[in-house]
Parts: sequence; C-alpha cells; structure tokens
Amino acid sequence: MDINGSVALVTGANRGLGRHFAQELLNRGATVYATARDPRTVDLPGVRVLRLDVTDPGSIEEAAGVAKDVTLLVNNAGVATYTNLLGSPLDAVRLEMETHYFGTLQVIRAFAPVLAANGGGAILNVLSLLSWANYDGANSYSAAKAAQWSLTNGVRLELAEQGTHVTGVHLGAADTDMMAGWDVPKLDPAFVAATALDGVARGWTEVLVDDASRAAKAALTT
Repeated sequence: MDINGSVALVTGANRGLGRHFAQELLNRGATVYATARDPRTVDLPGVRVLRLDVTDPGSIEEAAGVAKDVTLLVNNAGVATYTNLLGSPLDAVRLEMETHYFGTLQVIRAFAPVLAANGGGAILNVLSLLSWANYDGANSYSAAKAAQWSLTNGVRLELAEQGTHVTGVHLGAADTDMMAGWDVPKLDPAFVAATALDGVARGWTEVLVDDASRAAKAALTT
C-alpha cells in the first residue's frame, strides 16, 4: 500500500503508540484522523480529530459516518489492567476483552464498507508477543490479545475478496505510559510505528518488531 496520499484513521491516537502512529503517518504524507475517547486530549498538529471510543458502538458508527474517505485503519486503542484470570475482578477481565477483541471487531465492522468503497485499502492491528505467551500478573491481557490475534487472521480471510489487506504487528514492550511501571527492556515507540507501517507498505500479513516477539512466535512450534 502506498501510504503517501492515503487517508488513515488511528484509534487511541492521543498518547503512546497511537500518537506515534499518527505522527509517522503524517510524516509519510497521509491525511490522518486521530481519534480518542476524549478528543480534547489529542494535541498533535496537522491531524483531523474525532471522538471514538472502541467500547461505544454509537461513537464508532458516528466516526465511520464522518471519516468516509479512510483507506488505512490502524486499530491501536488498548488497555492494560494488569490482572490475572483467577482471583481478579471479572470487570477488569471483561474490559480487556471488550477493548482488544470486541472493540477492534466493532471498528473493523464499521469501517470495512468504507474501505471497500475506497478501493480496499488496509487494516493494521496492534497486537503483542503476549498474543502467544502468558505472564503471571497479566494473563487477562494475554487472553484478550490472543483473541485479537485470531480475529486478525479471521478478518484477513473475510476481507480478502474486497481487496482489504490486513496486517498484525507484534512487539514486546514499548516505552509508553502503559508500560511505565514495568522494569523491562522497552522499544522506542517511534521505531515501532515506523516498522509496522513499513510492513503495511510492503504488504506483509505479520510484522514482528523485535527479538522478543520473534522468539515468542518461534516457541509456538517447539
């Protein structure tokens, strides 16, 4: 996909990886809709700001009704409750699944017709090495990301006929607010955004950003 001249929409673009995706897209010549639950928190110059809460179907439909020229959808919005599956509040587990799985699905369902009308375009889903591994203290996140990975593979098959390419990007930890409390090696989020968009431009179905994600994927076959 030629990102220069594309029209991109990024969910969760007010901070972290989402803000870096929006900036990198601008750098590459895209028109960018930067969305957030509270549009007042988007402070990136040069973007079109929209309200979009991936857990609110009404706001998703409203955004799709406005952004009818989108050709690249970046599903970045996420949440981390740092909870396990047992002994943690079920509401926290539900929030992660509602955000990563059902939220991503609802956004794709709303924008698939938009992408089809504009020639097919592409979708980029931000996943994680925890799509393939578990971590005590974040097992709820792992389950939600595993579901989102399966969703990514499923919609890729379903959208192929309309010419929409679907890419999943996996990484370990990026240096963002979400990971501020974790003492682990962290990637530069600008590098993550650039690497992921390189994969979209090259038509890759999967982008493994770092050695950690490549090791997690390789472990599936051992």
